[in-house]
Amino acid sequence: MSKNRIFRIVCFIIFVVAAMSVICLEKADDIAYDADVAAMKAMESSKYVIVTEEKDYIAFEPAGGFYNKGIIFYPGGSVEPEAYAPLMHAVAEEGYLCVIVKMPLKLAVLDVNKADVVRKDYGNVADWYMAGHSLGGAMASAYAYENASKLQGVILLAAYSTEDLSKEKLDVLSIYGSADGVLNLDNYMEYRSNLPADAVEILIEGGNHANFGNYGAQSDDGVAGITGEEQQAITAGAICEMLK
Repeated sequence: MSKNRIFRIVCFIIFVVAAMSVICLEKADDIAYDADVAAMKAMESSKYVIVTEEKDYIAFEPAGGFYNKGIIFYPGGSVEPEAYAPLMHAVAEEGYLCVIVKMPLKLAVLDVNKADVVRKDYGNVADWYMAGHSLGGAMASAYAYENASKLQGVILLAAYSTEDLSKEKLDVLSIYGSADGVLNLDNYMEYRSNLPADAVEILIEGGNHANFGNYGAQSDDGVAGITGEEQQAITAGAICEMLK
């Protein structure tokens, strides 16, 4: 067999693999968890929060523009970014800029560094906090690992960091629910040592995985013992306490 023919066969195989990967990712996008009615309501501006939707993100900006701290939020895998609008709207009401990043095919792993866009557009923010839910939290911590000197802290919702942040000067908050059926608790415990010794950990009794956002029930998740509104109120309160 000639080298030219071998080369063409290899190129064809690469093309097929790439095409199959794209098809799989597009199917994953098609089965994304949609934001519910309450989430879409939180996408509206209010007396205290101005909501702006851009190509790469959704910003929840305290009315008046008087803020110096901001959160960059990475959504969970296959979850519409709008699903986290109620949580981010609630935190923004307390005077903090909150920005939900839109990820390619709704997967943060496909653009870990997209927070750079937000930081560039909001150069007035002095203290940035990376945050994320589930896969989004893992990718947010990965971004924090590479950009620790440019950040103030990390907020993990039902997530863990596979990167070692233990020696970084970062404030870290980790929150998860006792009824979470999606979070791999063994991995969570294994990677807990990757967080700084003074990291704050909060276990929400009755909280599950999906109720950090507003996108309905999630496959394999546990049955929540509290409402989504209650879980998000506890979460927003803990986040605001951290940012004080």
